[in-house]
Amino acid sequence: MTIKTNLLWAEELLQTSCPRPRFEAELLLAYHLQKDRTYLHAFDDAEVKNIDNFKRLVERRANHEPYEYIVGSASFYDIELQVEQGVLIPRPETEILIDLVADIISRGNITNIAEIGIGSGAISIVLARKFQHLNIVSTDICDTPINVATKNIRAFKLEDRIKLIKSNLLDEVNTPIDLVVSNPPYIANGFELEPNVGKYEPQEALFGGEVGDELLKQIVLDVKAREIKYLACEMGYDQKDPMEKFFKQIGVESYSFYQDLAGLDRGFVITFM
Repeated sequence: MTIKTNLLWAEELLQTSCPRPRFEAELLLAYHLQKDRTYLHAFDDAEVKNIDNFKRLVERRANHEPYEYIVGSASFYDIELQVEQGVLIPRPETEILIDLVADIISRGNITNIAEIGIGSGAISIVLARKFQHLNIVSTDICDTPINVATKNIRAFKLEDRIKLIKSNLLDEVNTPIDLVVSNPPYIANGFELEPNVGKYEPQEALFGGEVGDELLKQIVLDVKAREIKYLACEMGYDQKDPMEKFFKQIGVESYSFYQDLAGLDRGFVITFM
C-alpha cells in the first residue's frame, strides 16, 4: 500500500477520535516512517513497509489514546519532552504561566524557586533554560513523574540546577525559596472528561478534590505560612470567584488573575507582602 492509500485509510479511521483526522494521520505515518510530513506529500506513491505497525499506531489513536503517549514525546514551548502514561501531557496554556513567572524572576532578580507537581518537567526545564542563574527545587508525590522528569532533566543537562524531591506539596523542601510555581490538579472529582484525557492521563494530576480547588487553596496556605513572596498557579476556568473569596478570607491583598488565549480565566499570581 502506498503513502496516499494509507493516509486515506487512517484519516477515515480517525474521524471520530480527533478533531483533525488528516493531520493526525500524517503525523502518525511520518512518525512510523521516521520522516517529516513534507516527505509524505512529495512521495505519496511510495510503498509503506511494516504496515501492520502503522495500523497499530492508528488504532491506538482511534481508541482516543493521546498522540503524545503513542510517540512518547510532547512539544512544549521551545523543547521536546519525553512523556508516557502516568505523566500529564503539557498544555500550551501553561506556556502563559511560564512567561508570567519569567517576568517576576527578571524583575525581582530571583535565584531560588520551587515547582509543586513537576510532571514531565516542562515548567522547571523551560525556566532553567531561560535563566542560567536559577536554582529550582521540584516536587511530586508520584514515582512516574519523578522518573520521567529525571530523564528530561538529564537530556537537557540540568541536573545541577533542578533538584527533584518526592514530596507532598512543599513538605520536604527545606531550602530558602523566593517563588513557587505550580500547575496542580484542579478539576472536581467526578467531572466527565474527554476520552483522550479521562481514559489515559493520570487521575492524580487532574482531580483536585470534591470541589476541585482544595489543592489550590492548600498550596496558597502553605506558601503563605512559609513567608515565600511569590506564588503563581494555573487553575480552572471557573475558579476565579471562589479563589478570590478565599484570598480575601485569609488576608491576601496583592493578587491578579490571568487569562489564556481563549479568553478564559486560567490562573493567578500572588505577591505576599
